[in-house]
Amino acid sequence: MIWTLVLLGIGFLLLIKGADYLIEGAVAIAKRFGLSELLIGLTIVAFGTSAPELAVSFQAALKGSGIALGNVLGSNIANIALILGAAALISPLKVSNSTMYYEIPFIIIISAASGAMFFGRNFTLGRSDGIVLLAFFVIFMMYIFSMARQDRAISQAVQIQEKKDTISFGRDIKWAWIATIGGLVAVIIGGALVVDAGSHIARSFGVSDMLIGVTIVAIGTSLPELVTSITAGRKGRNDLAVGNVIGSNIFNTLFILGASALASPLKADRPFMMDIAFNVGLSIALPLLIMKRRVLSKFSGLLLVALYTVYLLLNTIAG
Repeated sequence: MIWTLVLLGIGFLLLIKGADYLIEGAVAIAKRFGLSELLIGLTIVAFGTSAPELAVSFQAALKGSGIALGNVLGSNIANIALILGAAALISPLKVSNSTMYYEIPFIIIISAASGAMFFGRNFTLGRSDGIVLLAFFVIFMMYIFSMARQDRAISQAVQIQEKKDTISFGRDIKWAWIATIGGLVAVIIGGALVVDAGSHIARSFGVSDMLIGVTIVAIGTSLPELVTSITAGRKGRNDLAVGNVIGSNIFNTLFILGASALASPLKADRPFMMDIAFNVGLSIALPLLIMKRRVLSKFSGLLLVALYTVYLLLNTIAG
């Protein structure tokens, strides 16, 4: 058991540090193209911080582990309740009109749609469902490309702001590429270690893989999003902080679940109506919390963190 815990720790370390370098490198590369912070948050940063979830869920799916489903649902819930809540507690987050009217409604739609798929298939996600989710992901990417074209129209202003920013890798783009590729490799290896160690721990304590997935693994793989959003919020990069979470949830639901189901049909090892309810409910609650002033206040952040605490307690009781 001690060796298993050591491997779990090494896996999380590789996931977190690998994601750090992946994000640093990817953002440095993206900024060279004059992209807005919201677009970077929705894509490069969001997809980078979701790399641990992708590595864990895809490998778990191939091994027939319930961690694949639990990790995605748990990560989505942690992203909204824990990560946005913690970030807002430290510094209130202003939400853009684009996020309010386009990205958040899209989150609600895909959360409800994926939940309906699970209910309709007796908590199983088949290959046909994976294709549908990936098709939705293509639609999302088309929207992103539209945003990118709009960004090009204001690229001069973005480039002026970029001169005020400091990128860890300076002007040497080759180090940005090395960090991006090296971070991705570390994330993949770390994902494999977390899946193996997490499954072993679940069996040792007689706990389902699904429960381990929605708690320990989900929080562990969400740490990159947590650190990124809190740091961005403290620096006043609200679009980056919020876009990171929104983009990560979209990527988790559509690409990670879709690709995992396409690789191998996903079957839950326990019913998870509560997890689906929390996932959909938090998606609906988010715009209600920010509707009045387009700001996620400290009080709203406290409420979200409290809801996440309740979610963990209910999962622990349910076993």
